[in-house]
Parts: sequence; C-alpha cells; structure tokens
Amino acid sequence: MLRNFHCLVPLIYALVVVGSASEAEENASNPLAAINNTDIRYQYFDLARGADRQDAFVDGAYMLRPDLKLKYELHYNSTNATGERFNGFEKTSFKLIYFPSQKPLNDTWSVKSALGLEWILDFGDPDEGIGTGSDQIAPFGGFAFANTNTGLTLIPLVQHFASYNGSTDVSQTAMRLIALQPFGDGYWVKADIKAPYDWENDAWPATAEFQIGKNLSPGIALYADVLVGIGADRPYDQGAGIGLRFNY
Repeated sequence: MLRNFHCLVPLIYALVVVGSASEAEENASNPLAAINNTDIRYQYFDLARGADRQDAFVDGAYMLRPDLKLKYELHYNSTNATGERFNGFEKTSFKLIYFPSQKPLNDTWSVKSALGLEWILDFGDPDEGIGTGSDQIAPFGGFAFANTNTGLTLIPLVQHFASYNGSTDVSQTAMRLIALQPFGDGYWVKADIKAPYDWENDAWPATAEFQIGKNLSPGIALYADVLVGIGADRPYDQGAGIGLRFNY
C-alpha cells in the first residue's frame, strides 16, 4: 500500500501550493465552505489502559469549480495501543463535494445542500494499532444552514463508510452535527458531534470535538481542539489538538 502513497505525494503537493491568495469570506472549519485552505494539525488522544495515540496530519481543500470542492487528508500516527510504540502512515483520503443548490430560506436563514463521495486509502497495520487495514468508500450528504444576522452555521451530515478490500470489514453509518459561530476580531468557536453506528460490531463509537480559533490575517489562522469520547463504545477518553491554517 505504501507504493500508492509515493504516487500520491506529487498530487498532494500540487493541491497544497495551487491557489491564489484572497481574503476568505467563509471559515474553512465548515467542511461545506467554498474556500481553498491547507491545515497542518496535531491531535493527542488518551486511550484505554493508559495508552495514547498521536495524529499529525494535513487537512486541506481546493475549489475545482464554484459548485465542486476537493478535500484531502494525510495522517501519520504514533501509538502504543498494543503495548509497544509504533509509528507510521495511517491513511490518506480524497473527498469530492458537489453543491447542488444554495438559496435563502427567509430573511434570516439560507441553506446550501451538499452531496459527495470520499475515498480512503489505508496504509496502517491494525496489529500495530494504526489504521483499519482496509480501504473504504464513503458517500455522504448534508446541508449548511447559515444565519445571516449572527453568522451561526448549523451543518447536519450523514455518511456511510464501507470497506471494499483489506483485512477488516468496515460498515459504519455516521451522523454528524456541526455548529460554527464567528465572533469579533476574527475569533470563532465550533462544536462537532459525531455519532457513527458500527454495523459490524453493534457499537456507537461517538465523539465530540470543540474548537476555538482566530484568524491572524486573511491568509493565516490558528486554532485549538478539545476532544471528548462519548459513551461506553467511545474510541478514546479525551484528547487535545492544535492546528495552523493557510487560506488561499
């Protein structure tokens, strides 16, 4: 699988550098925002029995057309989930998002619809605690409801993940709700609740992510994450992260 990764490096590099500098009218923490960005992120997770997982990754997007967006990610993990520390690439993903419509609902709210497909290439080894061991396809759909008075954006999404090869069968249907609120001086806060149902294991590995950030300039932003596992099937107990964003 790492042979595939070497082939993808030039494409990822091109996506990072392409784009013209312009002031962003939307926040890239909204996955349905029509904006070009590249984020460099780090997240730390407390796992069961004193173990941990560390995730360093690139998370970006590029508008191919006004109604078509490409999101891309590349993750590198370090974990001692198996009792021994292992390091390696976990996965890369490419997500095409099509926006069929965008229109006002009334004097206060507007809505944008979205349909998409995500392709996930897994580089990890589950025996080392990295990755799932299977490549996946994940169709999804959702809406972004924007309040023109307060700037609040509410984003409900549904996505189904299904493996098509590899050592592990993956079948999850994930419900997700994002709330994004900007403030003065370039600040914003975000809540992102994910409730996936794992059909293979009859489990709900739910999580919540809370983010606070600031636009330092039209092209650069900095933010921090607080991560919380929810319920008996949670994939981790808690975590924290930091991110540096470049808008183009």
